[in-house]
Amino acid sequence: MKIEMSLIEQIDKTKLPHHVAIIMDGNGRWAKARGQDRCVGHQEGSISVRKVVEAAATIELKYLTVYTFSIENWNRPEAEVQTLMSLLVSSIHKETPDLMKNNIRLLAIGDLTRLEEGVRQTLQDCINQTSGNTGTTLVLALSYSSRWELLNAVKQMISEVKAGHLANEDITEERFSQYLTTREIPDPDLLIRTGGEKRISNFLLWQLSYSELYFTDVYWPDFREDELYKAILYYQKRERRFGKTSEQLNDKQIVYE
Repeated sequence: MKIEMSLIEQIDKTKLPHHVAIIMDGNGRWAKARGQDRCVGHQEGSISVRKVVEAAATIELKYLTVYTFSIENWNRPEAEVQTLMSLLVSSIHKETPDLMKNNIRLLAIGDLTRLEEGVRQTLQDCINQTSGNTGTTLVLALSYSSRWELLNAVKQMISEVKAGHLANEDITEERFSQYLTTREIPDPDLLIRTGGEKRISNFLLWQLSYSELYFTDVYWPDFREDELYKAILYYQKRERRFGKTSEQLNDKQIVYE
């Protein structure tokens, strides 16, 4: 009798993506399909965040970035924005002990100045408390927009050029990356988007240049451990060429970064 391997058992730990980024989509539609308020979908979606983060730590994923709140999301109804902010604060409070227990470090990227003082302080306290952890790094993209990030980087570089601290010939891809909010984070190897949409939605446009893209119809509140493992198994079947041809690669040369 053949025993079927679980999804986690099928994952090759030697070929894990170093960094997985997720666009968590479908909370509102999940709730609507059940005749409930959108806020219920966000609450259920927060459980998925916890489950996926724990799964990432279990398989020893190095970096996990979740698109928590975009700059465009500030335009949503005020009640929904307040619910999201309240959920964020309560989740950080509640999850900090588990982050410590699971050796998870927390970081945040985005225009954090737009967050309320209480939200910023709660976030910073957790970042400080987990800063010494050496397992999975969880990155929250909060009040984030890739266009905002790129424009901000250009403005900083222009200021340095005008001040004589940066010359035109010094501007390279590597130097430009140092002006981004992700300068201490490797580019994602795998982008996951839930909820059935197939677009990037102003998320990590520079950093996703060579990422593998995985789209699923599963709404975020239903995206749990096994769904993450399915995405990683998809990634492990991809041949990552980085502009080269298949003939230029052999099994020993393929880079899983």
